Amino acid sequence: MGTIVVGYVPKPEGDAALDRAIEEAKLRDDKLVVVNSHRGGREYDGEDVIRDDEAMASVRAKLEGSGVEFDLRQLVRGFEPAEDLISIAEANDAELIVIGLRRRSPVGKLILGSNAQRILLDAHCAVLAVKAGD
Repeated sequence: MGTIVVGYVPKPEGDAALDRAIEEAKLRDDKLVVVNSHRGGREYDGEDVIRDDEAMASVRAKLEGSGVEFDLRQLVRGFEPAEDLISIAEANDAELIVIGLRRRSPVGKLILGSNAQRILLDAHCAVLAVKAGD
């Protein structure tokens, strides 16, 4: 059994990545590691914590209903989300990382988000980038 790591944020792109990661885990009979990572700091306050805890409870329910083996990790430790995803993928010898991308303006298409770009360039394994539905 292999491992798939998915980056989750409580946004449409996070939901798209999670849905696709569940599909991939079922197809490959792999374990899924879901990572919700925040830098923390002053910008991450009590309201954010409550919102993220509620979102992660919903994610847990979806995963439990999916039938895939999973590990859910919620991290607030000062690292960039890309660092967390890459290090967790390496530590678990993941064969795939799944990330969600949001739509961008024509000018924004020239530059990916910094986390997505870093994951695509620095990951030791394949990366599947999923766009959120319209």
